[in-house]
Amino acid sequence: MTLQSIEEYGPQFQIKVISSLLTHKEFLVNIHDILSHESFGNQAHQWIIKEILSYYDKYHCPPSMEVLKVEMKKLTNDVLKLSVKEQLREAYQASTEDTEYVQEEFSTFCKNQQLKKALLESVDLLKMGDYDTIKFRIESAIKAGQDKNIGHEYNKDVESRYREDNRKTIATPWPEINELLQGGLGNGDFGLIFGNPGGGKSWSLVALGGFAVQMGFNVLHYTLELGEDYVGRRYDAFFTHVPVNLILQNRDKVEEVIPQLEGQLIIKEFPTGKATINTIESHIKKIISMGITPDLIIIDYVDLLSSKRKSTDRKFEIDDIYTSTKGLARELNLPIWSVSQVNRAGSKDDVIEGDKAAGSYDKMMITDVAISLSRKKEDKVSNTGRFHIMKNRYGMDGVTFHLNADTSTGHFEITDAPDPDDEPRSSKSERNTNFDELDRRMLANKFFELNT
Repeated sequence: MTLQSIEEYGPQFQIKVISSLLTHKEFLVNIHDILSHESFGNQAHQWIIKEILSYYDKYHCPPSMEVLKVEMKKLTNDVLKLSVKEQLREAYQASTEDTEYVQEEFSTFCKNQQLKKALLESVDLLKMGDYDTIKFRIESAIKAGQDKNIGHEYNKDVESRYREDNRKTIATPWPEINELLQGGLGNGDFGLIFGNPGGGKSWSLVALGGFAVQMGFNVLHYTLELGEDYVGRRYDAFFTHVPVNLILQNRDKVEEVIPQLEGQLIIKEFPTGKATINTIESHIKKIISMGITPDLIIIDYVDLLSSKRKSTDRKFEIDDIYTSTKGLARELNLPIWSVSQVNRAGSKDDVIEGDKAAGSYDKMMITDVAISLSRKKEDKVSNTGRFHIMKNRYGMDGVTFHLNADTSTGHFEITDAPDPDDEPRSSKSERNTNFDELDRRMLANKFFELNT
């Protein structure tokens, strides 16, 4: 049974509704025609809802924090201004673990309010015998709040596609690569690192995961080849800079660094060839149900998953696995990094190109970002190597970076940059640098500490 008043849901529920309206455009699109500020009893909530609806009517997207800050300055009532500031802070910090439930319940509440309003208005119309108008109003109330998200409306969505936070990214440890990727790997993106056996591919995933955790993001690391405990020790080596073969004698350093980590790291092992992409998806949903919101998924490595599509040709199974992985990234709206092998010819190259992908060249077509890590036997002795940008949907590719590669701690350091003549034409000031920003909850703290 749906409650009759928004106040009956409690203040935290109302905060989560506002949070969803500010951060989930699809929710706002579907509900804006039945949303009314009058449904809220709190004066600050009413002000926020009115601003959201007013901004949406003009720009077809939710207002940003910067817009709300400007509008707050126009308030002449200092008490209301302070209240709005505190309510917005809570909204941007609100937990997202039950967002789907909040959105569904509030949508139902608003639909019922519209239906109740139509029924009350129909009383006088019934006395007048105006059945056509009654029918029209009841049908309109029933249809209210239905899914209206038809996709990116080019003419209307100018504001949303030029928002800096429209594509949320998680940076890699390498600023030079972040620049080429317009900030890093974005939500819904599938990134792949190719390399030869024993060349440090799995270590590169530890570098990506460890750096994200240090930045305050929650990382799920799936291992299909190495044990959970050993992968954990590799992360210990990354965080402490102590070689993995010496980490057991340096537990004190590990215990010293762990409390300083901003994000959470969960490592899950599945048997080689037994798990499918559905297995990964089920575990992710289990993690979410336990109150942990993942920001980055790492799979070491996708080729070792099992395909639902059985075939005598392994290529078709691999293509199915990769397509499903890309689909999972889009469905969950999360970035996924993985690694893959190169063929025998590729393992001998100084710079590994896209035609050296083992198993299926279609891997390159499916991924959004493909990077090769080339380390020949001479490189393993001298701790060197090369990153080569094989494919990049977000900018220039074909760029090679030389590395210092420490595969005892997972630290890969780019030692040179590409020729300036090869740089993209856009200046650095025009590039997206949102990989330097904190996540939205940390940003909300910082933003609302400023005087308004």
